[in-house]
Amino acid sequence: MMKRGAILINTARGLLIDEKALHTALESGHLGGAGLDVFEVEPPHANNAILDLPNVVVTPHFAAGARDAFQLKMRTIFRNIDRFYRQQPIDNLVELPQPAAEFAG
Repeated sequence: MMKRGAILINTARGLLIDEKALHTALESGHLGGAGLDVFEVEPPHANNAILDLPNVVVTPHFAAGARDAFQLKMRTIFRNIDRFYRQQPIDNLVELPQPAAEFAG
């Protein structure tokens, strides 16, 4: 029901979106893209077809309003930045498969 070419963004709850319908709309070109940080299944399965689409951006659902949760997130982020510059392994790294050559920039 969205306007052709629209971009859907969901940062609320994964079950608000029918992922099969979203995949169809994105693949057909009806939707121009999607930005998601929530999925029907959390964390999303590695074989989730939406993750393979070039017009989708995903981010981790890293939200919580409590001060303690915010401080923990910031410590984790800064620790990983420090680990990156020290060429140490990153904590909680998610490695996605490489895009197909036709989509490589």
